[in-house]
Amino acid sequence: MAATASSPRLLAFIGFGEAGRAFAGGLRKANTPYLRAFDIKSLDLSTGPDMLQAFAAHEVEGCASAGQAADGAEAIFSLVTADQALAVAESLALHGLHGQLYFDCNSCSPGTKRAAAEVIEAAGGRYVDVAVMAPVHPKAHQTPLLVSGPHMQDALDLLAALDMRAKPMPGDVGRASSVKMVRSIMIKGLEALTLECVLAGRQAGVEEEVLATLDQSFPGFDWNSKAAYMMERVMTHGIRRAAEMREVVKSVEEWQLAPHMARATVERQQEVGDLKLNAEDHEADYQVYADALLQRLITNNEPRE
Repeated sequence: MAATASSPRLLAFIGFGEAGRAFAGGLRKANTPYLRAFDIKSLDLSTGPDMLQAFAAHEVEGCASAGQAADGAEAIFSLVTADQALAVAESLALHGLHGQLYFDCNSCSPGTKRAAAEVIEAAGGRYVDVAVMAPVHPKAHQTPLLVSGPHMQDALDLLAALDMRAKPMPGDVGRASSVKMVRSIMIKGLEALTLECVLAGRQAGVEEEVLATLDQSFPGFDWNSKAAYMMERVMTHGIRRAAEMREVVKSVEEWQLAPHMARATVERQQEVGDLKLNAEDHEADYQVYADALLQRLITNNEPRE
């Protein structure tokens, strides 16, 4: 089923976390077509009720499998954690595809994207390498995207019909994801570095002075608010970010470099994510976040008798 420049009638979302919900919510407000979704959390007794509620809140038909969601869809958006991206492609390949555009929006290494592309193309789908280039809030479905691969123009036409904001990254599968991976070295690394700086400063009782000097060195950055924002991101999404950074590690190794900083970022993001301190309150002071983290981190690191 080849996509056209007209708006598709049915879209499928595989994975319905922050990105899936943001895209679906924006598309729904724009009066776009029928939406289906599958998320593995809907099958878990502990997370299923919340996921079913999310489907209903976004006026999305919840499905029992990825194959069911994709059946008959004109385009499929894969929006799972980085460590599940290839597994989802393999699952859909078993179901079989019929020319649908498969938008792999996951934060994966170029090598992982190429492996997924081989699976999707062999199953009859048309694979599109997509990099999500900004937080999905507040722009939702209009969050900036980069698109690459042999079906790039068809993908751009369909996304334009959905009023999504995509730019071409000419080249083979892996070009768009390369931009995302290299960018994440800085973005996710800066989060981890800022968090460690603030925690160490808080413990030493000098964090206010440290951030004040950083404001002098980087005028206009507003380290107080940026520190709070970055700390909240790690606390709320550290596990997902750690999974992405493991793909960054693979990417840097693919480019024959040693991923020292990327590996360290994995450790810090995972450590904080494992605490499961959901901190989705962008108005909180960085000191509030720091105290909550220190209470758990210091306790966890105390010597055991």
